[in-house]
Amino acid sequence: MDFEQEIARRRTFGIISHPDAGKTTLTEKLLLFGGAIQEAGAVKNNKIKKSATSDFMEIERQRGISVATSVLAFLYNDKKINILDTPGHKDFAEDTFRTLTAVDSVIVVIDVAKGVEEQTEKLVEVCRMRSIPMIVFINKLDREGKDAFDLLDEVEQKLGLSVTPLSFPIGMGYDFKGIYNIYEKNINLFSGNSKQNIEETIAFDDIESTELEGIIGENSAQELRDNLELATGVYPEFDKEAYLEGAQQPVFFGSALNNFGVRELLDCFVDIAPSPRPKKAEERLVASNEKDFSGFVFKIHANMDPKHRDRLAFIKIVSGTFERNKPYLHVRLDKKLKFSSPNAFFAEKKEIVDISYPGDIVGLHDTGNFKIGDTLTSGEKLSYTGIPSFSPEHFRYINNADPMKAKQLYKGIDQLMDEGVAQLFTLELNGRKIIGTVGALQYEVIQYRLEHEYGAKCSYENFPAHKACWVEPMEENEEFKEFKRVKQKFLAKDKRGQLVFLADSAFSLQMTQQKYPTVRLRFTSEPTTV
Repeated sequence: MDFEQEIARRRTFGIISHPDAGKTTLTEKLLLFGGAIQEAGAVKNNKIKKSATSDFMEIERQRGISVATSVLAFLYNDKKINILDTPGHKDFAEDTFRTLTAVDSVIVVIDVAKGVEEQTEKLVEVCRMRSIPMIVFINKLDREGKDAFDLLDEVEQKLGLSVTPLSFPIGMGYDFKGIYNIYEKNINLFSGNSKQNIEETIAFDDIESTELEGIIGENSAQELRDNLELATGVYPEFDKEAYLEGAQQPVFFGSALNNFGVRELLDCFVDIAPSPRPKKAEERLVASNEKDFSGFVFKIHANMDPKHRDRLAFIKIVSGTFERNKPYLHVRLDKKLKFSSPNAFFAEKKEIVDISYPGDIVGLHDTGNFKIGDTLTSGEKLSYTGIPSFSPEHFRYINNADPMKAKQLYKGIDQLMDEGVAQLFTLELNGRKIIGTVGALQYEVIQYRLEHEYGAKCSYENFPAHKACWVEPMEENEEFKEFKRVKQKFLAKDKRGQLVFLADSAFSLQMTQQKYPTVRLRFTSEPTTV
């Protein structure tokens, strides 16, 4: 297979949702349909002690939530599918936002009973800003929930999307009979006991046929006909170009837990979703079919295998091919690096690959060379944009709770901060370390991982800060000197050595901006190439 064909057969996408909408369960079922796993484990069923394939960190298994993006790859209908299963919990949103820089399309999962929730709105807003193609999957149809048309209206109004249903439910909850697949013109009947298996569908071209009554009953048949007539009258026909431009979003209904409606979603996705798209660098737009290799680090994960204490940098390949044992330029360090064992992923399972193509996610063993946002190329000096660190909203001093393990603690903090799970600030005044996070739950994760992965213990103390603001580098004029003198208690350096102002309140921040107008403050920190 030639280079262009390899690119055309790749689909790299993320799954996003509010917590508990069924995102990780859907990921599992996509793997099941793709033949990548034979049996799906119920994510939160403690009786059978199985956890979701994509939740591989010990803390995820205990809490029943995803706290880190995981990467899974499999083949389906001769297409290479790369799934990035992201955390839904708002406390881990920063990992999700960064992951969205590495996907070419997205599946948005919505709970039929709860409808559009807060975290979904934030994540969809990021996708809309970047014109990422989205497919909506309305989940948990086997439970009582909102009316299908009400949900479609809610998705349009709250998320600002232009939807068109490509499948439609027949009943809901106790009356749920199945789904009519508008895209393929067939009916999938729900039996309710298919958690481990895959259901068959009935081809059904003519919904006016009297055979429909025999399959789903008279009332359900009439209701389905009325609903489909209304849907085709209200919503536009599916337009693939509009979908690829991010201007139209197809909607599917189903129940991921029961494997229901998942194959319809997957078949359509494989058919319509984009192959790897061009990516904007500071210097220029890079097309996926360019022969020269380029890629960027969007995630770093320490201790994926606790036995080996390894650290992996996840690289999204943008253009060209990435080959094992071939030297590539690390743009920020301006030095050539070779990689003898690049990995492809299946959750925590890894295998060494000799060659990877645009759209693929490759894991590189890292001894500390990589930071999030770093670029690797065949030689051209490129810097990919849009992979920021967000301003934390929670701040705590971190203290060593076991003086005998100081070395392990500092190594653990160093590696976990490189992952981007939180940010480390060192106060200019006394050198004390402060950890800033987007969500409070991150502190629990850091404490847990320091103890279980590094054998170190820490305790926290509150630090009175409202917001972290990065101070743009500037000349040492009188105003800047005055700012540094007056605010010295609240000045720190981040892990890259950039100056940060930790404002203690919204009022203090506003007054500082008014008093020192030439001191420019930013609320995100883009990785620098120097």
